[in-house]
Amino acid sequence: MRWVNRQIGRRQAFGLGAIPIALLAITYLIASAQRHALNPADKILPLPGAMASAIWKMMGTPDALSGNLVFWADTLASLQRLGLGLGIATLMALLVGLVLGALPPVRAMFGPLVTGIAVIPPIALLPILFIALGLGETAKVALIVIGIAPVMVRDVAGHVGALPREQIVKAQTLGAGSWQILLRVALPQALPRLIVALKLALGPAWVFLISAEAIASDVGLGYRIFLVRRYLSMDVIIPYVAWIALLAIVMDIALSKLSTKAFPWAHGAAH
Repeated sequence: MRWVNRQIGRRQAFGLGAIPIALLAITYLIASAQRHALNPADKILPLPGAMASAIWKMMGTPDALSGNLVFWADTLASLQRLGLGLGIATLMALLVGLVLGALPPVRAMFGPLVTGIAVIPPIALLPILFIALGLGETAKVALIVIGIAPVMVRDVAGHVGALPREQIVKAQTLGAGSWQILLRVALPQALPRLIVALKLALGPAWVFLISAEAIASDVGLGYRIFLVRRYLSMDVIIPYVAWIALLAIVMDIALSKLSTKAFPWAHGAAH
């Protein structure tokens, strides 16, 4: 059987997916052991025991100044900023994308503006945001929103605009007006696409969050990574990066489950 025709089950997919991860871990362990054999004080590739010890200390030992458990305080602060930014961007994508996609006059007027904003590198706006909004939470959340909302808007608008014309004609034949078509025809089909757009925006959202925290913050996962890098504390940096990856994976899986449960018709008859 040709590879293009092979169907992979869940267990087999899990096993195949675990292979490269295991190989990567083994490669790291070998390289780390070799470096420590030459230099026991090596900080570049810490051994698993050193990373576990460093993170365990940050999880369970209160900070001398704040009294907070550093690891959990960083995680909570970052998730709050990320959640707020994603929530605002998702709401904007739904409302603006729906209107742009379904109403041609609105699309003709505001489409070029959305496109122009979407192509601006968000990181370039970071100094402007900090100057205009200060160094508080508002600027950090705003960077996430500006970074992902325009792209999500364009994605949702494009999906709505590409809906079969026959659906619109049939709705009008039954007496539906523009807003009824927007709510009864376009909205239900835009929601699954909105979740897809949100999943695609998770990676960039984390990038913008870490960038903002690295420049102006006193707590957060990105802040901690850039704080300890001056001490070459890879035993903290690597677990923090792995924790960020794990959080992103959990969020992606949760969104996939939500989409499957809420909109089974959008995922084929098998669901």
